[in-house]
Amino acid sequence: MPAAGPGGTPQYHRILVKLSGEVLMGDQPFGIAPAVVERIAREIVAVHELGVQVAGVVGGGNIIRGVSAHEQGIDRITGDSMGMLATVINALALMSAIEKLGVSTRVQTAIEMHQVAEPFIRRRALRHMEKGRVVLFAAGTGSPFFTTDSAAALRANEIGADILIKATKVDGVYTADPVKDPDAVLVPRLTYAEVLQQELRVMDAAAISLCMETGLPVRILNIHRPGILRRAVLGEDVGSLVAPETKEDV
Repeated sequence: MPAAGPGGTPQYHRILVKLSGEVLMGDQPFGIAPAVVERIAREIVAVHELGVQVAGVVGGGNIIRGVSAHEQGIDRITGDSMGMLATVINALALMSAIEKLGVSTRVQTAIEMHQVAEPFIRRRALRHMEKGRVVLFAAGTGSPFFTTDSAAALRANEIGADILIKATKVDGVYTADPVKDPDAVLVPRLTYAEVLQQELRVMDAAAISLCMETGLPVRILNIHRPGILRRAVLGEDVGSLVAPETKEDV
């Protein structure tokens, strides 16, 4: 367990944060909003300063999504490859923002591109985190047809993360779309089975199934709320938690 940080003791030794590409574009229709990336970098650094080992997986939907490219006439495998490359662009942008705040960061990619980033090597990633570096995993799983949610679940299990935190634009899981239904209510806790049976759009089914198999808890929260990542790591019951048993604290 990490040493106590200012304002409390971290509940986790090692975490993986899954960031969708969409959260990086802010109010823009596409692309990267530097101010948003800098703010997210501060959220990550605030957790790192607690003594927690931090890894991340970044999506690429703010630049291109493989499924969307396929719908526009590009074959699926090529489109997914384009999407994986988009995640590398986002990871490099986030790395730059984190390092400007004084925290050494490494980007590891599932597709080798030595001039730009390291290839994903599990033991090297663990060593980086042990040395106090943030590690960002990019290019998804390196294979088409798998989402970055699946990549996040895979990498979180590979590095032995205590929790997977999905940082999104919404406060958590609701009973309905809160934008369309004013009566929608936040659901603070669910089991993996409930997510799968109700086909809730928390993460894709493959990612949830992997987390269910290994018992890895998943917390969904709104990264645009200042300080929320730190609050989650300190044990506050923010957002929604997907875990083996909804009545147990994780």
